[in-house]
Amino acid sequence: MTGTAFTLFDTGIGRCGIAWRGDKVVGLQLPESRDATTEAQMLRRVGVAEPGTPDGPIADAIARITALLRGEPSDLDPIVLDMDAVPEFDRGVYAIARAVPPGATTTYGAIATELGDPRNARAVGQALGQNPFPIVVPCHRVLGADGKLGGFSANGGRETKLRMLAIEGAVIAREEAAGTGSLFDDLPLAVAPARRR
Repeated sequence: MTGTAFTLFDTGIGRCGIAWRGDKVVGLQLPESRDATTEAQMLRRVGVAEPGTPDGPIADAIARITALLRGEPSDLDPIVLDMDAVPEFDRGVYAIARAVPPGATTTYGAIATELGDPRNARAVGQALGQNPFPIVVPCHRVLGADGKLGGFSANGGRETKLRMLAIEGAVIAREEAAGTGSLFDDLPLAVAPARRR
């Protein structure tokens, strides 16, 4: 027994995965096309883990995440993340990203500037591309320069990013949304500046 457990759970965007050790989340996985793939991706990220039944703070974390992905107000701040294996720079990026509330966005460059060097926007993007805690560390709320969506490494790519932003009520440039060929092409979207709480 490794002490790390995992389970899959239903959300408004599909079945996500969560892994935990004690009261801390050690990894989250956005939905893949099949449960077996979601589980495999989760285990690739966290290593050896046993199927488990969440309770206490982990059950609460799942409830908070599922509420958010139903479009309901939900505070993810109380969810404790295990950052032991996360590099220091990435921790800084994740802390800033966690401060961006649902419905708001920021940019890679703004995070780099807040960390002290606006030239590090690419490094910020790389840190978010390796984010082991998607949703709780809301990398989908971080956009490229001029509000461009930028990439998204989850299954479905930019379409998934747009879907998550739409659930949260974010306002994204119509040209950017339309360029994805997504289901959200007909939404009344407008340009919104980067906003943070």
